[in-house]
This record gives sequence, C-alpha cells and structure tokens, in this order.
Amino acid sequence: MPPALDFLLIGQGLAGTLLSYELERAGATFHVIDAGHRGAASAVAAGIVNPITGARFVKSWLIDELLPQLETTYRALERELGIDILHQRSIYRALFTAGEENDWLSRTAQEGWSQHLLPSSDLGDFQAIVQDTHGQGRLAGAQVKVAALIRAYRQRLLDRQQLHEAAFDPQHLELRADGLRYGAFHARQIVFCEGYRGQDNPWFSYLPFQVVKGEVFILEIPDFRSDDILKYRLLMAPQGADHYWLGANYERRPADDQPSARGRTFLEDKLSHMLRVPYREVAHRAAIRPAVADRRPLLGRHPDHPQLVIFNGLGAKGSSLGPYFARQLVDHLLRGQPLHPAADIARHPQK
Repeated sequence: MPPALDFLLIGQGLAGTLLSYELERAGATFHVIDAGHRGAASAVAAGIVNPITGARFVKSWLIDELLPQLETTYRALERELGIDILHQRSIYRALFTAGEENDWLSRTAQEGWSQHLLPSSDLGDFQAIVQDTHGQGRLAGAQVKVAALIRAYRQRLLDRQQLHEAAFDPQHLELRADGLRYGAFHARQIVFCEGYRGQDNPWFSYLPFQVVKGEVFILEIPDFRSDDILKYRLLMAPQGADHYWLGANYERRPADDQPSARGRTFLEDKLSHMLRVPYREVAHRAAIRPAVADRRPLLGRHPDHPQLVIFNGLGAKGSSLGPYFARQLVDHLLRGQPLHPAADIARHPQK
C-alpha cells in the first residue's frame, strides 16, 4: 500500500487552486479530486480586487492585510506557471448625487485611505461611452485572471498526476483512526473546497451557506479600449480587445445555474441607463457561488472529526480573500497557528 497522503482536496476552483499551491509550497503531499463543473463561480468571476466598496463607501474587510499577500501569491504563480494573472487597474466609481459625492469626499478624508485613492477629474476612458454622472472617484484596484489561473494550475496538477477528474461521492469516504480512505486514496486529512456544493456536504451542511446565482454579460463595444474598471451601479471590467465583463445580478436560492430571462432583463435595463454607445452581447453567463450570512469565509476542522477540514465561503471577494486565507489555513493545519476568529467555523457551533 502506498504511504498516506497528507491531504486529499475536494474541488479545484479558486479556493482549491490556492490551497493546493500553499500545500505544495509547504512541502505537503496531496491529491485533488475535481470534476471540472462549468457552473462554478470561479469560471465566470471577473476577479476584481476593490479596496472600497458598497453604497456607503467602506474599506473592504482586511484589505490592508489582503493586498500584500495577494501580490506575493499571484506574482509567484505568474512566474511558476508562465502566465499573466494579476493586473493593476484603476477603478472609476460613478457618483450620481451631491449626497453621494459628499459621502465619498468625507470617506476619502479618513486616515488610512490615501494609499487606495488616485486623482481624477472625470471617468477616464469611460467618460466617452457612459451617461452623464454627478461626479466620480478613482481607486487603485486590480483584476485577477481567475479562469486562466485555474486552467493553468489544473494542467500542472494533471502533468504531475495530482488530479483525479471525477465527481466526489461522500458515501465512499471512510473515516479511520489514522485518517481516511476514499477509493484508492489514503490520506491523513481531507479538505473540502467545494464552493456552493458545500451546502450539501453531509459533515458541513450545518454551516449557514446562502448560495447566490450571479448572471453576467460579456459585451463587445466597437472602437472602445480601456484597461480600467468601471463601477456604474454594475461593474464593467476588461476581458481583452474590445470585450468587457458586465455584472452582476444576484438571485438567492436559485433553482439552477443557468442564465435566465429575469437575469437578462435586469442586465439589459441597467445597460440602457449606463451606455450611450452601441454594444453587442457576446455571451450571457451564470454561476452559483457560496455566500455566508456574515460575509466571512468558512475555514477550520469539523468539531467531531478533526481529519475533515473546510475551505469555503470566499464569495464575491474570493480573488482578494483567497491568497491570505489559503496561507493561513496551511499555517493552521501544518503549524498549529490560530485561524482568524471571524473566519474560523468555530463561530458557527454545530446544533
């Protein structure tokens, strides 16, 4: 019998990819099981890193801690995989009323914000294509090429024979005193990085998952080029050439992971009040992502079965949160370092 792996990972979305990389970096042995589900949020995500968000213009949670780690992680992956992953981009924020402008100015005067702010007198390249606004702000943001990262890392796992392309069946998982067995795999611990499918995990379904479907358009805007990101109620981010990601709407408790007529109507209505130039819809896509009521990740060991671990709930800010918490989870599993209390699943006791 071959020696037991240190870890078996279930899922190779963004969470599973980043955790695989951190385990590899730490010298742990692991294998990944993933069926390549096309409706996963990682395949549709724009990968936007936005330091100031929401209608009230607040700093993203932990953003000053997240930014150095994501820079370190994504740049290292770029070198190792030979692809572009992280792009620094300005984020232009449209302001629609004098009240919004006043709120923006008052927020930006607060201590600790200056490193995120850039001067702006208009909406940059977007000024030529959008409807008039009352004012604007400009942020130092970024965009992560999530789908490209996952594809490249998947090939790396295949080349190294560390990926089993199949759906995971929990009925075949056998817990043992020395770890666990799953088919031909013998491991000391298993980490579930299943995205929204975590709500059906028989060991972790007690956690407060709130799955959400998001729908987006891929647009072609002829004769328009910008490397920046626009927040004009919806987000618009470059996809190369004259193509742009636009989204997203959010549907709670979705019946499926397919694009819907309702989602199309929502996006078309927003576009009608946003763009004043012709565009062509290239694609209408949908995906389901895991959300949590407190909008914090879900990390940690099962309270009764310590060989079972979860890494989930990164949500819409996964590109920002993923590198930081993948590193933290590996430090916890291999070195006994504590997890951030706001992300530790111990905050949700099993009932």
